[in-house]
This record gives sequence, structure tokens and C-alpha cells, in this order.
Amino acid sequence: MTRLGRVAIIGAGSSGLVSIKCCLDEGLEPTCFEQSHDIGGLWRFTEAGRICVYRSVITNTSKEMMCFSDFPFPEDFPNYMNHSRLLEYFRMYAKHFSLLSYIHFKTTVHSVRKRPDFSTTGQWDVVTETDGTVESAVFDAVMVCSGHYAEPHLPLDSFPGIENRFRGQYLHSWEYKDSASFQGKRVLVLGVGNSGGDIAVEISRVAAQVFLSTRSGTWVISRISDHGFPFDMMLTTRFHNCLENFLPSALMRWLRLKKFNTWFDHANYGLIPQKRCFLCFLCKSPVSFGE
Repeated sequence: MTRLGRVAIIGAGSSGLVSIKCCLDEGLEPTCFEQSHDIGGLWRFTEAGRICVYRSVITNTSKEMMCFSDFPFPEDFPNYMNHSRLLEYFRMYAKHFSLLSYIHFKTTVHSVRKRPDFSTTGQWDVVTETDGTVESAVFDAVMVCSGHYAEPHLPLDSFPGIENRFRGQYLHSWEYKDSASFQGKRVLVLGVGNSGGDIAVEISRVAAQVFLSTRSGTWVISRISDHGFPFDMMLTTRFHNCLENFLPSALMRWLRLKKFNTWFDHANYGLIPQKRCFLCFLCKSPVSFGE
């Protein structure tokens, strides 16, 4: 097999940008194809027409734990950021490492196929379209960086009658942008993951009533730990790793549950999860969720 040279990268979101940079570090020739007109992927909020985060989203991971290892966040950035700050960071990263020149914007990738001589060359045929012009190019490797939130999973078969008897509106969180259309309504939010928790909190401020349904429960914890430090930064340390390795698992589980219940008693709300170690940073703060 020949040495890798040209690399096709699909998507210019966070993983796509990092892939370009890593290819350059290794002396490869990256070509990134981005379907939209700009970088940022899901983190570039738009009103409608494309996949992106909702307007009020805040990161669940602190800047100390989510920055690129070779490009820290600016000191004046908050510990937890909204989409606009994170997109600003991506722009700074792309500019600092001169990545934009390797990106073909408004380009759709139609197909990625092994070449007839793939067994000996390892090469791929990549067919793209830009402004109505279809082109095919050969690459030594392909990196798919389009993300895993591009398509919603809406199991309507699990809700008999929702399509022909239910007179209300139903949608996937993938379609949610803000709470404006839920003013004064009774809303059921299915699922208490990150997006479900965030959306339930936001809608509760304008809706007549909100029900939050969970199949297996969850631990509701604050982003902020003791003394105002980010929770994930305090939890992910060498000290905690040593405790995990040396203390009995039952004792570690008990210590976690004791900490999680310092914000409120999950048993009182029927939220103790069936999977005892499942975590969900689902609300902006305990007070917000209490609303």
C-alpha cells in the first residue's frame, strides 16, 4: 500500500478543523469539504434551515476540560459557554493555524467509494458538487467528520395514534430552536438527557405546564462544584483516579451518590436511575431546574 498523501475531510465542524490541523502536523495534504458557507457545524446557530444547537444551549463541559490541547481558551472566556462563544473559539483556532484555505465551502459530498485497485493502493474516489458542478477526485484516505447528530431518531411506531389522532404538535429536539411557539401550552418532554432537561427548563418559563418523562431516571447535578469550581474539573483529577483504582467500587458508588444528593434528594422525585452510575449534566443550575 502506498504512503498516505491526500486526505479528504468531510465536514468543517470541531472535529473537521482538528482533522485538518492534525493532517498538516503529519505532513499530509488535507482537503476539507463543508456543505454550508461557514465553519462551526452544530455550534453555528441559525434560525432555521440547517442542523444546529438551540438558541439557549450552554456547554456541559468546562473550558478547562474541552479546549484543544494546543490552543487553550482565552482567560476572559467563561467556564461554560453559549454557542456564540464556542464558535468564536473555533474561528480563532482556524485563523491561528491557517486552516480556512484547506476548506471548500458550499460543497456537498455525494459519494465515497473504494477505487478498483483499492486492495493495492488503499485509495478512494470522492464525488463532490459545488454550485452545480460535479467533480471526482482521488484521495489516499477519507476522514468523516460530519458528526452523529445529523439525523433525528423519532420512533413514531412507539406512540400509536400520534400521527392521526393526536391534535397537538410533536417534534424532535433536533428541530427545537427556542421556546416562543410553546407559550401557554401543556408540553410533554420525553427523555431526560442533556437536551431534554435543557428544553424542559426553558419551556417551563413560558408554557402553562411541563411534564418531564424519563424511562430510567438520571442524576441531576450542577455544573458548579464546591467553592465555585467547574464540577468536571474537580472530578477529573489524578486523586479521583487513584480513588477509583484503589477503593472498592461499592464505596465509590456510595460516595458519588452522597455527593449527587447534596443538591436535592433524587428519591423524592423518583429520579434515581436504574443504571446507578449514569450522569447527566442536564440543567444550567439547580435553581433553574427547580423552576
